[in-house]
Amino acid sequence: MSITPERKNELVKEHARVEGDTGSPEVQVAILTERIRNLTEHFKGHAKDNHSRRGLLMMVNKRRALLDYLRKSDGNRYLDLIAKLGLRK
Repeated sequence: MSITPERKNELVKEHARVEGDTGSPEVQVAILTERIRNLTEHFKGHAKDNHSRRGLLMMVNKRRALLDYLRKSDGNRYLDLIAKLGLRK
């Protein structure tokens, strides 16, 4: 359900604005998106796992808040990120 450190480092390198950037909204949203996709796959085989579903909802809400912040602060970065990650508006 969680992501491996190697995958996390790949996401950081791919979405970082500068070298070593781990706190920008783009990196945080990319990591959350990967975790959300992993949990979504998990629920295909474990439909009654309500404890993990609560965590999934919290991650989705956090990602939404980060995306809202990014859209307000810089619309172009927001549009680039959702296009790169394949998210809906």
